[in-house]
Amino acid sequence: MASPLPRDPAPDASIAFLREGYDFIRRRCERLGTDAFRARIGLRPVVCVRGPEAAEMFYGGPFTRGHAAMPPSTVSLLQDYGSVQSLDGEAHRARKATWMRMVASDGAVEDVVRRFGAAFAARLTPGTHRLHRLAQAALCEAACGWAGIRQEGRALRRRTGEMAAMIEGAGGFGPRQAKGQVLRARSEHWARAVMTQALADPEASPGGTPLRALATHRDADGRPLSPSVAAVELLNVIRPTVAVARYVVFSALHLHERPDWRERLGRDPALVSPFVTEMRRLAPFIPAMGGVAREGFTWRGHEFAEGDWVLLDLFGTSRDPGAWAAPDDFRPERFEDRAPTPYDVVPQGAGAYATTHRCPGERATVALTEAAVRRLLATDYAVPEQDLRVPLHRFPAVPRSGFVLEVSPRATP
Repeated sequence: MASPLPRDPAPDASIAFLREGYDFIRRRCERLGTDAFRARIGLRPVVCVRGPEAAEMFYGGPFTRGHAAMPPSTVSLLQDYGSVQSLDGEAHRARKATWMRMVASDGAVEDVVRRFGAAFAARLTPGTHRLHRLAQAALCEAACGWAGIRQEGRALRRRTGEMAAMIEGAGGFGPRQAKGQVLRARSEHWARAVMTQALADPEASPGGTPLRALATHRDADGRPLSPSVAAVELLNVIRPTVAVARYVVFSALHLHERPDWRERLGRDPALVSPFVTEMRRLAPFIPAMGGVAREGFTWRGHEFAEGDWVLLDLFGTSRDPGAWAAPDDFRPERFEDRAPTPYDVVPQGAGAYATTHRCPGERATVALTEAAVRRLLATDYAVPEQDLRVPLHRFPAVPRSGFVLEVSPRATP
C-alpha cells in the first residue's frame, strides 16, 4: 500500500541536513504542509516527524534507541553502548528505576543544586569571563561531588575538558569528533578505575550517591554492572550535567535581550520557572532523536515495518505552530498559568520520566538552570560587544562568543 506521507524530493538529504541543522525537518514540514514526511539521509530511508502527536507516537511506540537509531559517533559520545538509554523492555525498566532514584529524587536534585550554586558563585569573581566555560567548570565540580567523587585542581580541569570535548564532538566531524573520541577514551579509563574500586567494595562509597547506586545496582537478570558499563553510566551522570552549561548561556542571552524580563524577575522571583521553561522550549539543545521500529505498526495511514528508521524533531516539536501561538517568540508568560505537557516541550525527550527514554535528569537540569538564573540576577555584570549569533547548523549550538560578561567589583551581595 502506498504511503500517504509526502516525500522530500531530494535523492539524499544528508548535505541539506548538515547545512540547515536544527531547521532541517521543520522547514520541510512547512514546505510540504505536513508534520511527517519521508526522506533519505546517508542513503538510508527515514520518516521525519514533529509535533506533540508524533512525540507521543515515538516515545510510546515500539522503538529501540540502539546504535542503528543514531550515528555511532553520536551514540558513543553522548550515551555509549550498554547505557540505560540504549536498553529496551524489562532491561530498561530495571536500570531506569535506579536512575530515577539516583538523579531524580528530591534529595539528589537538592544536593547537586547546592553544590552547583556554591561552585558557580565562587567563579563569578570580578573580571571578564566566558560564561559557557565558567558554567561547565562549575557544573563538572558539582556533578563529581554529587556522584560521590572528589575532583579538584588539575583533575577537575581534566574532567571538565573531557566532558566538554565529548559534548562538542557529538554533533561534529573531523578534528572536533576526533578530539571528543580521544578524550572519551581517557575519561572512560578514569571512570573504569573508579567503578572497579566501587564495585569491589560498594559499602565504601558514600551513601545516597550515584557512585553507591551504580555499585549496588542489579540489572533485570540479577547481575551487577560490569566495570565498563558502570563507567559508562558514571559518565552519563557527569557529562549531561556539564551540558546544562548551554542552558545557562541561553538564559543569560534572554536576560540580555529582554531587559524587561530581567526587571520582572527581579521583582518577582516566582517567574524564574516560566522563564526557564520558555528558554528550554526555544533553545537549540538536541536537534532530533532517532528510533528504529522493533515491529510493524501503522500511524497516520503509514505502515512502518520492523527496522524502519524514524527521526523525531525535538527542536521543531517544541516550536510546533499547531501547539503554540507565535512559536518562535520568547514569551515566558505562556507558562505562568500552565505547565508544559509531557509531549509539547521536549528538548530532553517526551513522555513519562519513569517508563520512557525521556532523560531522567531533566528535573535536575531545570533546577540547575533556575539556580543559575537567580545567581545571574544577583550579580552585577555588563555584556560587552561580541558575536551572540547562534549557528543552527552546528550541533550542539551555543552563541558564537560563548557569552562573555564582565563582572563588576561589586558583583554580588
